[in-house]
Amino acid sequence: MPAATVPSVEAAVAAGHPATAEAGAEILAAGGTAADATVAAALTSCVAETVMTGLLGGGHAIYSDAADPRPRNLDCFVNVPGLGAPPRKAELHRLEVSFGAELVHYAVGPASCAVPGLPAGLHALWNAHGRLPWARLVEPALRLAQDGVEFTPAHAVCLAMLAPVMTMDAGARIYAPEGRLLEAGDRLEQPGLARALGYLAEEGAESLYRGTLARELLDLSRDRGGVLTPADLERYEPRWAKPVSSPYRRYTVATRAGLSRVVETLVRVPELRGLDPAARTVALVDALDDGAGGNGHTTNISVVDAEGSACVLTSSLGLGSGDFVPGLDLHLNSMLGEADLLHGPLVPGERMESMMAPTFVFDDGSLVLGVGSAGGTRLRTALVGVIAAILDEGVNPQQAVDRPRVHPAPEAINAEPGVDERALDLLEGRGRKVRRWPSRHHYFGGVTLVSRWGAAADPRRDGAAARPR
Repeated sequence: MPAATVPSVEAAVAAGHPATAEAGAEILAAGGTAADATVAAALTSCVAETVMTGLLGGGHAIYSDAADPRPRNLDCFVNVPGLGAPPRKAELHRLEVSFGAELVHYAVGPASCAVPGLPAGLHALWNAHGRLPWARLVEPALRLAQDGVEFTPAHAVCLAMLAPVMTMDAGARIYAPEGRLLEAGDRLEQPGLARALGYLAEEGAESLYRGTLARELLDLSRDRGGVLTPADLERYEPRWAKPVSSPYRRYTVATRAGLSRVVETLVRVPELRGLDPAARTVALVDALDDGAGGNGHTTNISVVDAEGSACVLTSSLGLGSGDFVPGLDLHLNSMLGEADLLHGPLVPGERMESMMAPTFVFDDGSLVLGVGSAGGTRLRTALVGVIAAILDEGVNPQQAVDRPRVHPAPEAINAEPGVDERALDLLEGRGRKVRRWPSRHHYFGGVTLVSRWGAAADPRRDGAAARPR
């Protein structure tokens, strides 16, 4: 791809929480790069969005440098634990969670925790493309952990669904103070995270792999039946790789291979421009309808800086194990209990699979769109619908994100209010069960994007976009 001569996308940050977006914008205003802003925003999301992500999770990113916009993927997802230890059967706690209109089975507990990758990935991103000091990038998250953060309506809805996990251990103090679940407008207080972020500022990401945070995490794992070992942490490495790319209309889409299958789905989408809402809806369902199911709790950050460098990062804890590192308010991930991520034998040291798909779109080498989504298997539905709406139909980015979504799962086609009823009737006529949801819901993903036509964030997750001031 030829290098772009001038930035085609205005500097901005779009994220799953207003505080996350503002943290990234603060760093851009201080002269930071897209990498710097992504690191700061991601660390802040681990304070503001702890029902969706956390420091002990994993993620995937895509980065394009203004000087050489050929994108690179960064894999900082979780590894299978157990290096240097004899094989043993992990004891998992199984439970059911009411996920909107569905009852979903999960496995949690300390033994569901895989090797965290997010801190190592953020450090690798900063080391390759950052400009400001590491400690400066921790400051917005550290301030938020010290002060507390307002709980948003979407997070309150999510917490009510996840309460059996979020309150089964020390999380009860955080998410149900005084015996009741936090509600929208309440203050989310996590003072232990200030200590954890202090260690991260002083020791760098190494704190979680060879330093203070590593010792605390390993102590918890050992005492409560987890499977993490010192070798798991010491040998963890993030990985840079070349993305997969494919033409879409007159553009080039670059993303990561893996379980999401975004590229494979986009090439099946017929031209949507000019179709009526019913025909458009059926066309998207037909392209997406391959039997994928499952759930996930994830967040996404999209950033572009004033020089034209850009980054999209998706991160997650899974559901969360329900266990918190004492005194640090760090929630363990539950990736080993996420059935949709378990493909083949679990070999210690190997990277786990993921549905994450941070994505760039180029027009003759010039970046025009950086987009990603939360939502487990629904993130593909969200991404394909938004990308097609913007690039094929010419829809305004925020309107594309806001548009009602329809997601085909194996047992039913799920539709938000506002999806064309003629299309749903037609799908039912084919013998498909249609589940009409009563309101817009975070089940249908959480998109954030920056683009030539503006930034946008998903109201389903109370997302927000911010610009450097």
